[in-house]
Amino acid sequence: MSAGEVLREPPPAQPPSDPALPSLARALDAAEMEPRLAALLADGSAHAPRVALLSARLVRHKPGRRALVAYSLRVDPPGELRHWLGKCRARGTDRRTFRAVRELRAAGLDGRDGVEIPRAVGLLPELGMWLQERVPGETAWSGLAAPGGAALARSIADALHRLHQAVSPPARGHGVADELRILDERLHSVALLQPAWTGRLERLLEACRRSAAAIPASAPRGIHRDFYPDQVLVGPDRIHLVDLDLFCAGDPALDAGNFLAHLSEWALRQHGDPQALADREAAFAERFLELAGGGRAAAVRAWTDLALVRHVEISTRIAERRPFSEALLELCEQRLARAHST
Repeated sequence: MSAGEVLREPPPAQPPSDPALPSLARALDAAEMEPRLAALLADGSAHAPRVALLSARLVRHKPGRRALVAYSLRVDPPGELRHWLGKCRARGTDRRTFRAVRELRAAGLDGRDGVEIPRAVGLLPELGMWLQERVPGETAWSGLAAPGGAALARSIADALHRLHQAVSPPARGHGVADELRILDERLHSVALLQPAWTGRLERLLEACRRSAAAIPASAPRGIHRDFYPDQVLVGPDRIHLVDLDLFCAGDPALDAGNFLAHLSEWALRQHGDPQALADREAAFAERFLELAGGGRAAAVRAWTDLALVRHVEISTRIAERRPFSEALLELCEQRLARAHST
């Protein structure tokens, strides 16, 4: 290979067909994308750098809804490698999340203090896409499951609190009524799949309503709304918070509860014991409450229970989780029974 040649990965044999995302094939085509990516790097100047698109790989695809494309490119000069993620959406470019990412980084979540939201690169509205830097790191699951996972749990609580304090809450909100509406829909779908559980699910939903009604009010903050270990990448010198598509105004305890519920659900599937990561849960909750205020403990417990109930429906949609659906249902029943007995 000569010095001027570029080693590219071969394109996919046949880009997936998705009528709701007609631009997906173009987003995977090097000839189509190279000038577009170069224009983003020009940053308004007259001369765009030379860009060689080394690979364009479809990472995730939810037909009819959205897709995620990983790009690796070489920029000349100076011959640097860049790694970006292109996020396509059938409803059009997600400008709201793009703006939120820029605002959060401008507010200090740019890595300077060990917490980073990866940089928003630019918009390609003609493809229904915005692009963000792809950062190195592993999802927090491996670190949380390893010895010393409690220390990482505390660091994640620190990072989450930084997110909650970074900017004024956005206009879009998500509250208790929204969560109960989702639970009502999700548990109804479970009852259709498992008619024998209908009575149990109705009682569980009623218990959720009682727990939700008792959540103490709080001033809304900007929250992630889908916060769990997959959304936390642990790098060599910082924690990255990713996938802020649902960023909105809400109760910070919702994020904490969602994170704790995921730990319990994962422990149940992986170890047959929802308490297997109890020390990690305790470390995260303790640090979160140190920062948010001990008065939020009841709210964290209630949001944890609500998030865990949502996992009952999620388990019925994912083949490898279905064997655990009834055990998860039993766990939710036990937790909510305890909550209402005190």
